[in-house]
Amino acid sequence: MTAIIETKDLRKVFTRDRGKSEVVAVKGTTFEVERGEVFGFLGPNGAGKTTTMRMLSTLLTPTSGSVKIAGLDLNDGSEEIRKKIGYVSQVGGMLRDATGLENLIFQGRLYGMSESQARERAMELAKLFNLESYMERKVGTYSGGQKRIFDLACGIIHKPELLFLDEPSTGLDPQNRVHVWDQVKKLHEQGTTIFLTTHYLEEADALSDRVAIMDKGEVIAIGTPSELKEKYGSTTLDDVFLKITGHIMWNPGA
Repeated sequence: MTAIIETKDLRKVFTRDRGKSEVVAVKGTTFEVERGEVFGFLGPNGAGKTTTMRMLSTLLTPTSGSVKIAGLDLNDGSEEIRKKIGYVSQVGGMLRDATGLENLIFQGRLYGMSESQARERAMELAKLFNLESYMERKVGTYSGGQKRIFDLACGIIHKPELLFLDEPSTGLDPQNRVHVWDQVKKLHEQGTTIFLTTHYLEEADALSDRVAIMDKGEVIAIGTPSELKEKYGSTTLDDVFLKITGHIMWNPGA
């Protein structure tokens, strides 16, 4: 397999107090994500994982180090990289007063599709995710689970090679969470590479081909869920996480 994400000595420093002090959020981390895998990215609050993901998705500029996405250098090809990636944030970005179909077409148009191309792609995604019965309803009427599935659809309207998912099932009830998992698995089966952050370790275990655990700005463990559980003599990723970081993962649904 070939790497779709390559980072080397990636570092991010924030200044505060008008430049008088610094906070080192990411401390020179190095890792790769293979094309076609679901890569779970875990860490306690303040570990640096959100900062890392925002750098990889071109939303933050690294202080130093190198990043390549789909063979493109982040410093030289941000615009081209954005054409190859999708990003679904925790809060989503759909227009509440527009229908699901209108939102999908709008997203497609932002990526340069004609209206007919965007509509055709929207209907393709509606069929893939079983959204036909919701397409003409306004987003403000959707349940939390329905919104998250439409968020996923919006994130892949342009057929990205790499999809960043930030806490895709936070706040959902167990039934809707499993439904979101099923849709993520569909994307994986179609060949989309997925970079997943989550506070649900059972979600990372169920979905990820490999996981990385970050703490205090550094990736301190990486491997398949089964490899990590075997290495640390554990039966769950929760226990692995506790042994590695000394933290119990905060569960946003608890």
